[in-house]
Amino acid sequence: MKSWKQFKMGPFPPPFQGVCIVKPIVYGNIARYFGKKREEDGHTHQWTVYVKPYHNEDMSAYVKKVHFKLHESYADPNRIIMKPPYEVTETGWGEFEIVIKIYFHDPNERPTVTLYHILKLFQSGPDAIQARKTLISEFYEEIVFQDPTNLMHHMLTSTSQLSHGTWKHDTDCKHNFNSKNY
Repeated sequence: MKSWKQFKMGPFPPPFQGVCIVKPIVYGNIARYFGKKREEDGHTHQWTVYVKPYHNEDMSAYVKKVHFKLHESYADPNRIIMKPPYEVTETGWGEFEIVIKIYFHDPNERPTVTLYHILKLFQSGPDAIQARKTLISEFYEEIVFQDPTNLMHHMLTSTSQLSHGTWKHDTDCKHNFNSKNY
């Protein structure tokens, strides 16, 4: 099987007309409360923001990199992740918007998919009373490839499994914080 780099494509490879490939993803964050404010920096939480496949597949077959744009107060707020897992872990005390850009290997495909995620650290509503130490804020999205190029079609249809066994997300388990997968 050819890798994506072995395909010899002209500047305008013929698209797969009438073909639509959907790649479901999950993006969001998980945050853990320290129990109190740290004295050295005032941070209250450790958090991880991520993009991952909804299905058990290796996104690196078609994803070149993921760019996470953090709040300006972080040292190096632009984090570029070149291989899975596409995630950034930090500590902090406040919630803010994170811009997530997904780039693809095929330069003839759309340049990026942009997602906006509000980093969530604190429980709200009925969950706030329960005062759990771990919070998951996760969303389902679909990346739709309409009439993909020859190269992109190959990359999208030749993904491999990441692992064996159950593949769960918070969007599946409805805030089951006792799950062993988190």
